[in-house]
Amino acid sequence: MGRPRTPLIDPERVTTIALELVGEEGEFSVPAIARRLGVRTASVYHHVDGRDGIVELMRERVADGIDTSFPAGRPWDEALAAWARSYRAAFAAHPRVIPLLMASPVRAPRALEGYEKAVRVLLGAGFAPADVMTAIITLENVILGSALDLAAPETMWELPDETSTPELARALAAAPANRTDAAFELALGGCLDRLRTLRD
Repeated sequence: MGRPRTPLIDPERVTTIALELVGEEGEFSVPAIARRLGVRTASVYHHVDGRDGIVELMRERVADGIDTSFPAGRPWDEALAAWARSYRAAFAAHPRVIPLLMASPVRAPRALEGYEKAVRVLLGAGFAPADVMTAIITLENVILGSALDLAAPETMWELPDETSTPELARALAAAPANRTDAAFELALGGCLDRLRTLRD
């Protein structure tokens, strides 16, 4: 029997299957990927650098969705806000991969390139080197927390009745339909306001 015209295994397919498994189950394994592809587990290892390599492939795939253009001449805070919104959207498409990516060091070239550009923006804006990574990590806390929030059930508070928690019931009733987006913009705005004081 001849080889299929389209290879059953390549890094792109492995990445796609891994993301599908994580989206469904919150986890993946190389044997599970092999079963989906209809190949032996050992065959998968010929195309990727083990489990850690697959995690980095997923990181690279998600990072592809982040806008890291940082146009020249754009104010630093506007550039970072655009980056943060794009970053959030990319991870909101794959929220269950976030815990996996947070558990291993960043090695994916595309992801590192994005960080490099963000660092250059902050340094170019006059931030002290000692404040740069604190600023980026703070932004990431806002971004990734919001991306997880986007994946949460629509109804996160189920009140048996309104008599025991009347103020919570009133607040929930008054919350805007886009409360997750509103919360992200509030947190992002507060973060950027604080960052502005660091360079004053």
